[in-house]
Amino acid sequence: MNKSSVEDCQIIELPQVKNRSGNITPLNNGIDIPFPIKRVFYIYDIPGGEGRGAHAHKECHQFLVAVSGSFEVELTDGINNRIVFLNQPNHGLHIPPGIWAAERNFSSGAVCLVLTSHAYDENDYIRDYVNFGDYKNVAQSK
Repeated sequence: MNKSSVEDCQIIELPQVKNRSGNITPLNNGIDIPFPIKRVFYIYDIPGGEGRGAHAHKECHQFLVAVSGSFEVELTDGINNRIVFLNQPNHGLHIPPGIWAAERNFSSGAVCLVLTSHAYDENDYIRDYVNFGDYKNVAQSK
């Protein structure tokens, strides 16, 4: 049984180099992110009212950053729920495996950067909430 809790999901402040001509947030693998990065992708052009995510991972860690605009991340561990609002490009949300996460309420022009600990593997995904409850060994509460 996976013991990850929504309390294990943490906002991490990333380094920021400020300059009159613009800011830079460097991400150093193994230093700024709490896992080695194996994959990077970003989500954008999300139509109004649409959401993304709505799945959990068995082994993969995720790190989400609102590099532009804002959005909410709804988290559940099968028992407890939590909503995190991301709107700063130098703050990221670490989501460990075993947490159901769904991104929603994207602002116009929002871009979500996602860093992961594993390459894409469909077998690592739990895309059905009933299966997630079985995986966590909890009664369905969503």
